[in-house]
Amino acid sequence: MLTVKEVSVFTTEVNRSKFITYLVPISEYSGLQDKLKAEYPKANHVVYALRSLNAYDQVVENSSDDGEPKGCAGVPALNVLRGEELINCAVLIVRYFGGIKLGTGGMARAYALSVKNVTREAELAVYEKQIPYEFTTDYSQIDKTLYALKQYGIVRIERDYGVECVKWRIYASEEKIKEFTQH
Repeated sequence: MLTVKEVSVFTTEVNRSKFITYLVPISEYSGLQDKLKAEYPKANHVVYALRSLNAYDQVVENSSDDGEPKGCAGVPALNVLRGEELINCAVLIVRYFGGIKLGTGGMARAYALSVKNVTREAELAVYEKQIPYEFTTDYSQIDKTLYALKQYGIVRIERDYGVECVKWRIYASEEKIKEFTQH
């Protein structure tokens, strides 16, 4: 499975209709559809599709046609995400109508093409499940611990400063945590 590290944008034109496609990490998805509707007030539709893993490692999928004919926009976009084996990401497509009706089949192909185009341009990475790991250190070890975490590429860090020690909670792949704990 693959995932997206940062937002990618690509514009596809089909029969004078413009499809501005955003591929985003799932953490960036919340509220983005409303933001895009405000940013592109003359756009006809803002369609989305998303795939993510829940706490039980089950794939959760959702899509919306946002006023397009049922099944002609969100489902084709979702099918591309499935085909590319993308997880923990969302795709949002802003459509400007170009004056030429595409028909339901043409519309489905256009939305699928716009998602394929943005996935080709995006920087994809292999998905690694992030698991939490907790440990404690003395205050004198904070800088050394931060340096070691940075060396192993562990960037999601939470600290709780107690009276006598620092409680750490890090999130990383099982492999990175194993490497870190063996140093």
